[in-house]
Amino acid sequence: MKIFTAENIRKTDDYTIRNEPISSVQLMERAALSCVDWISVNCKQHTKFVVFCGNGNNGGDGFAIARMLYLKGFDVDVFINKDKVSFSEDALINYKRLKDISGISVKDFSEIEKYNFEKAVIIDALFGTGLSRNLQGIYKDLIENLSLKKNPKISIDIPSGMFADQLNEKNDVIFKADYTLTFQFWKKTFLHPETGKFAGKAFVLDIKLSYEFIDKTESDDFVIDDDLILKIFKPRADFTHKGTYGKSIIVGGSYGKIGAAVLAIKSALKTGSGLTFVLAPNCGYEILQTSAPEAMFIEGGVKNIDTIDEQENAVYGIGPGLGTEKETEKTLLKFLENHKSPLILDADALNMISKNEDHLKLIPKKSIITPHPKEFERLFGKTENSFKRLKVAKTKAKQFGFYIVLKDHHTQVVNPEGKVFYNITGNSGLAKGGSGDILTGIITSLLAQKYSSEDAAILGVWLHGKAADLAAEKHSKEAMQPTDVIDEIGNVFLDLNQKATTLL
Repeated sequence: MKIFTAENIRKTDDYTIRNEPISSVQLMERAALSCVDWISVNCKQHTKFVVFCGNGNNGGDGFAIARMLYLKGFDVDVFINKDKVSFSEDALINYKRLKDISGISVKDFSEIEKYNFEKAVIIDALFGTGLSRNLQGIYKDLIENLSLKKNPKISIDIPSGMFADQLNEKNDVIFKADYTLTFQFWKKTFLHPETGKFAGKAFVLDIKLSYEFIDKTESDDFVIDDDLILKIFKPRADFTHKGTYGKSIIVGGSYGKIGAAVLAIKSALKTGSGLTFVLAPNCGYEILQTSAPEAMFIEGGVKNIDTIDEQENAVYGIGPGLGTEKETEKTLLKFLENHKSPLILDADALNMISKNEDHLKLIPKKSIITPHPKEFERLFGKTENSFKRLKVAKTKAKQFGFYIVLKDHHTQVVNPEGKVFYNITGNSGLAKGGSGDILTGIITSLLAQKYSSEDAAILGVWLHGKAADLAAEKHSKEAMQPTDVIDEIGNVFLDLNQKATTLL
């Protein structure tokens, strides 16, 4: 799914109005109905809604939503700024329709101090994606007041006060929603940690904006959705053998850190690698052979890795539990000097590479590096925020010709052409040591199975997150372990195969 800027969303609206054809107020009605349908299904236990409406089209959405909720039998009150009653053209139409219904009271913002919010759901329809400056005055005070309420909160299209395409300033006031019902597209700011926390759980509602216009309009930003994954995924064919699905070699482990290699190798096996090896120090031999008997062991040292042998037609995933001993660092850099095929680099491999910027030039083209924010900082320097970090990632991916999997709550896959793919699977249960080792094993396995570097990275982060979501459902985010994520990889593949077969 493409992510559009606020300007391109406006152009998509305009194109749809001209070419469907449909009037702008009818399109507003369609958007409002999609919200009411969602609310009717997901808020059945609530009977009272309080809708806060601005003077623009977002407020018009709010007026229409309030009217429709009332006609469905809910109790609804609406708050507006009565000192400023100059509405946009479409908002005015829906305001007049609302006023014709005697059962809905329209109150002024100043009345909220006396209002009884008990058991009410608060709906924010104050400002939409057209907002160009931070909130001040009455609106700032209003949102600060509403933020103190413990009521469930829903934002329409975007939380009021949030920009769609850029980060807010640190002290800007933004409505903090539990749920955001957004139209047609993810907003980029939902996907970054500084602002995404205000959107709560976002739901993208299809309001049938012109698919023709969306298809032909370029974007460099995408959300990894099921449609994209089903285009990438290659079901396992009959009449194949282990050689068909590649040779994966996980290079990792050191004294006291063999567990990281175990997690990586197990996830590579679960992801379908045809031949799977682990190159580790001899101190991990018994642990690795016992934990993953399906994988073949290659000795690379005694307590730390000091030898990495080159094998033909193999994909290397290097880093889990590797350690940063001088001999290991020397061995890694020597290997990179001679190795020309794409590989995966993570964890301690990146930490050793980060010691000298010239080491980045040794990474083969189309390789995949998977840093978390701190590792990214060591590699490329400190950045002020996640937007600027992403900008640096795009520059570095292009400069060095590799893919960057920038791990975060919404992990970003950055390709050398400057395109960014945001992952929306996964949860905070992955915020545990070992989760990154699993991802390394998954991507290594997919690259060995002849997925392109881009497809391996995109499918890998999605698969990792999807398995984590299943693990959280079964064990909770708090209790789930990295091994639980590995155990759920098979269930993700079962679902993928079923969907892929249905499409044939």
